[in-house]
Amino acid sequence: MPARVGEIYRDSAFYLDQNSGELKPKFLLVLAVPRNGDLVARLLTSRYAGLRPQDPACFHGDPYPGFFLGILGGQLTRMTWLDLRGLSDLDPWDFAQRQERALLCRIGELAAEQLRPALECTARADDTTRAQERAIRDALAEIAP
Repeated sequence: MPARVGEIYRDSAFYLDQNSGELKPKFLLVLAVPRNGDLVARLLTSRYAGLRPQDPACFHGDPYPGFFLGILGGQLTRMTWLDLRGLSDLDPWDFAQRQERALLCRIGELAAEQLRPALECTARADDTTRAQERAIRDALAEIAP
């Protein structure tokens, strides 16, 4: 099933832990799904909660730019931020293949009331490319206020 803006996914083998050699999971939020392009996403994180502001929710400063989402529930039981640091766009074919192999599973979706400000914040982030910003702003235009 194709990804949609606002969906949250768990990638069970996102990165290799250098200490243990194990593949580790990460959560990500889909921010834009251009018709003929790669998916724009950012990682979710609960790390360094003491160094990440909750108010304002949108923070572009150092050391960790992010958008505060709160405790989302389900598998996300800790304070969670959308990490505004850059992330390479995701190839839709690879995304679908990872879903078919059950490495990438949809675990939830952000409500429009929370998604809109998260998209606006990410569009303005330093690490967001111009192409990503355009795609995010196009996605914003399609979400009912």
